[in-house]
Amino acid sequence: MKMMTNLFSVFDPTSSIFNSSMNWVSTLLGMMLIPMMYWLIPSRMIMMWINVTSTLHKEFKTLLGTQGYNGSTFMFISVFSLILFNNFMGLFPYIFTSSSHLSFTLTLALPLWLSFMIYGWINHTQHMFAHLVPQGTPPVLMPFMVLIETISNMIRPGTLAVRLAANMIAGHLLMTLLGNTGPSISYSILSILLITQIALLVLESAVAIIQSYVFAVLSTLYSSEVN
Repeated sequence: MKMMTNLFSVFDPTSSIFNSSMNWVSTLLGMMLIPMMYWLIPSRMIMMWINVTSTLHKEFKTLLGTQGYNGSTFMFISVFSLILFNNFMGLFPYIFTSSSHLSFTLTLALPLWLSFMIYGWINHTQHMFAHLVPQGTPPVLMPFMVLIETISNMIRPGTLAVRLAANMIAGHLLMTLLGNTGPSISYSILSILLITQIALLVLESAVAIIQSYVFAVLSTLYSSEVN
């Protein structure tokens, strides 16, 4: 029972200086890696990052379509970068994973979705009403479709936030649980455990990229719907 109560404590470590919580400072750790691109001759890492952002820019431009405003893709690239940095920072030992907490993910998802909704309903009201009934719906099913579409629209920020937080927490939790069994097992099984942990770490690295990409792409798709 004691183990169960302390299971999630690994995701909320207390790191404090002068009695002020320093946990959320980890969100800004990525900023320490950025300034060198302003001072140094572009390295291979910087050129790779420029290629990634330019590819994302082209893809988001395609998703937004011709109706999208110029420069709106940079907002989604920034969201992608922020989540990606935080996801990767969380893979390092003793660094607080801010993206596994709903207070972080909802802070990103809710204002984005809310701003799209307010903009859409004020400027394109007829278009937004048309979205509530998919094309080719029989007249009998129209009231139900409006209800279903409204609910699915309302839960979008929640699904965005929970998807990111749950994916971050699930892998970390599995790695923690497996890591805690290490001291109590024999050397023969320990080698298998190490291989499993390395495989999980590689998987978590892939999840860190995929989840930041999914969040940014879905945000882009939601914004393209309101135009």
